[in-house]
Amino acid sequence: MTFDASGRLPEAFLTPGGSSFMDFLAGHAPDLLPGRRALGAGDLSKDVPHGTTIVAATFADGVVMAGDRRATMGNIIAQRDMEKVFPADEYSSVGIAGSAGLAVEMVRLFQVELEHYEKLEGTTLSLDGKANRLSALIRGNLAMAMQGLAVVPLFAGYDQDVQGGRIFSYDPSGGRYPEQFFHSVGSGSVFARGALKKLYREDMSATDCVTAVVQSLYDAADDDSATGGPDLARRIFPVVAVVTADGYQRMPDDQVGDIVDSIVGARRDRPDGPNAPLS
Repeated sequence: MTFDASGRLPEAFLTPGGSSFMDFLAGHAPDLLPGRRALGAGDLSKDVPHGTTIVAATFADGVVMAGDRRATMGNIIAQRDMEKVFPADEYSSVGIAGSAGLAVEMVRLFQVELEHYEKLEGTTLSLDGKANRLSALIRGNLAMAMQGLAVVPLFAGYDQDVQGGRIFSYDPSGGRYPEQFFHSVGSGSVFARGALKKLYREDMSATDCVTAVVQSLYDAADDDSATGGPDLARRIFPVVAVVTADGYQRMPDDQVGDIVDSIVGARRDRPDGPNAPLS
């Protein structure tokens, strides 16, 4: 995009258009879209930090999303306190797994996309509409995903039409899949989902749901080296977001720390975690 030396805004900014910020970028500055950048040949996945495990679960009044804090680069811990769970807008949350730099950039673009739509249309997108917009962003990153720089987010929010929490998962090609009750993405997702199968109940309170997802992240870290467990020495805990009819709220670290301390204390007596009834 070229800029007028007089300081006036370029014509593109003064021309009426649609409500999609992504469409605006695609038409006037396509090189700013994450998936439009040219890369050399080869698998680049081992050369950049990757985010790992994200978990989401619905409860009676909404949905909880949590993510561990570790980023890895091959066999190296690249970062111990990475943020992987973000507000998409007032009533939704997005968690990232995969190529960390691209994922964070995609989240920021997604946030601007939703805010741009709301300002132009005077209303918010439906939760399904938000999930579709994120799907389009992921699809635009397919070329990079083929080179090992995949981004596979997890999206969740409070759906005001059904008055409850909903969860959406994706594949690297942009496929969008509604999930029931709980889901997890990232390298430790198999272990996290296995834990939630035993712990999840539909009638849980918000505190019970947070405890269940943190338990599942603890189990994921127990079996997956790329997933970071609670760091008690540094007091680094999972990022936990709760989305209800009142909006998005990040749970304060001290509250998460209290839940983690109770879980770790119980694990000293039962290292494999709480058991579940057989029927």
